[in-house]
Amino acid sequence: MHPFLVGLRPLVTECGGEIIEASELTDGDVPLHWEGELVGAYRPGGLQGALERLVKQVEREMGAPIGGLDRSAKQEAVRRLDELGAFNLRKAVEDIADFLQVSRFTIYNYLNSQA
Repeated sequence: MHPFLVGLRPLVTECGGEIIEASELTDGDVPLHWEGELVGAYRPGGLQGALERLVKQVEREMGAPIGGLDRSAKQEAVRRLDELGAFNLRKAVEDIADFLQVSRFTIYNYLNSQA
């Protein structure tokens, strides 16, 4: 695999996509060129696993698993997840409540306190 593609792989994986060989390029893929040569492509991922990726991002930002945070930090995590659009995903409130080890009611309270 081309070194450019190897370097991009961690970023692409984090975004839920994949790097593919140039020969597998389809209309929905983003061609990746290096010095004028097509060396591969980026295939965007779907929403499968999107919430988990957003939670991992917030955990990295906060420096700890969100389930072990104190109350104010959990409120901050909910605020950040809301900014990232996590609550637009189906069943996000229930799933985030599970990640945070709180009730759905608590999540709604955190969201309402931001308004």
